[in-house]
Amino acid sequence: MIGAALVLLLSVAGCGKQEKEKEPVVTVQVTPAQRGPIAHVVTGEAVVFPLEQATVAPKITSTVKKFLVQRGTRVKKGQLLAELENADLAASAESSKGDYDQAQANYVLTVGSGLPQQIQKAELDAAAAKTAFEAQQRIYESRKLLLQQGAIPRRDVEAAEVALAQARSQNEQAQKQLADLQRLGKEELLKSAQGTKESFEGKYRSAAAQLSYSLIKSPIDGVVTDRPLYEGDLATANQPLLTVMNLSRLIGKTHIPQTEAVQLKVGNAAEITVAGLDEPIKSQVSLVSPALDPGSTTVEVWVEARKPDPALRPGMTVPVSMTAKTAKDAIVVPSSAVFHSEEAGDYVVLAGSDGKAHQKKVQVGIRSKDSAQIVSGINAGDPVITSGGYALPDGTRVELEKAGAEEKASADSGDDEKKGAKDTEGGKSDAKKKASPGGAAKSGSDKE
Repeated sequence: MIGAALVLLLSVAGCGKQEKEKEPVVTVQVTPAQRGPIAHVVTGEAVVFPLEQATVAPKITSTVKKFLVQRGTRVKKGQLLAELENADLAASAESSKGDYDQAQANYVLTVGSGLPQQIQKAELDAAAAKTAFEAQQRIYESRKLLLQQGAIPRRDVEAAEVALAQARSQNEQAQKQLADLQRLGKEELLKSAQGTKESFEGKYRSAAAQLSYSLIKSPIDGVVTDRPLYEGDLATANQPLLTVMNLSRLIGKTHIPQTEAVQLKVGNAAEITVAGLDEPIKSQVSLVSPALDPGSTTVEVWVEARKPDPALRPGMTVPVSMTAKTAKDAIVVPSSAVFHSEEAGDYVVLAGSDGKAHQKKVQVGIRSKDSAQIVSGINAGDPVITSGGYALPDGTRVELEKAGAEEKASADSGDDEKKGAKDTEGGKSDAKKKASPGGAAKSGSDKE
């Protein structure tokens, strides 16, 4: 009985020892949590556009007389770029200017001479016209009487009748002008003269504007990037004649998801990466659209290059990165060390001093491509498992991977390769010696 109990006790002890020996040990890599700066960077693909661009189109249809610029020419605002045929417009402008000058002179005379002098002149003209009419009427009556007496021919009476009609018309016109001056007064006369002047001035300005439309000028500072027509071609109204771009201010337009765009604001630092350049171009966010794009439900964001490199050109598609948030003194761990589960939320796994893994719930702040900010849950210097911690149960025994083990293995492998290569070279040397003429003769003498 005692022997059976002793056997049972030894069996139980053996099983416990085996179970203890079979407890799993996981090899992990550890990095201490550090303090340092971190930034949340939003990335996207952007298409480059000039901030200022003008497609210059004429307002009239005419033949291109001459171009003063070529593609690539730098121009200033207001500089003459091209001239259209304008001989007819120039003549019309000159004619309108003459009419306007005449109306302006008449207005000056009206204001300077004054109404009394004009009324006096009108009275004299009216009196002279009345006297001439009365005299011509007496002549007509006299000749009519002589015709009845047979003293003169009928043609003399008819001539007197025509002269009487002309005198009557001139008298009526003079009397009407006098009546108008007396009725309207000085104020209305001035209004009439001013209205005439303004009417001709408007016609002159219209003709001058039509003439100016034949002179194509640049609306902005920039570079001529397109000129589809040649001298002698017909330039059609409202059709592109030249394109001018201001290449000193370039922007990249990108579309960002709502969740990331909400963190961006105007003035955020940004970078534009251009293939072939060693360094990205420093930029900044210049616009965050207040509305969503109806087609993609994303937010349009503009990134403006501060000093555009010549390699950055309109129409290019380039990667852009925008810094949304920054923290200077934060607890930072590698992004690969932060895990998430529905039950625990965000957590990290620490390598405890007891040789076991311990899950720690944390609050994550800023996330970057390679790092994550830990707002709370761990302290700087805590050993965070960066490799081998995924789905690792809490309390699992862990073993730290020895630093430099891989390098040592690699070095040993390299030594072996060198040794093998040396042996190979030695073998080749021996073979070469055996293949030499002396070696062959020795071999032959041995056979003999």
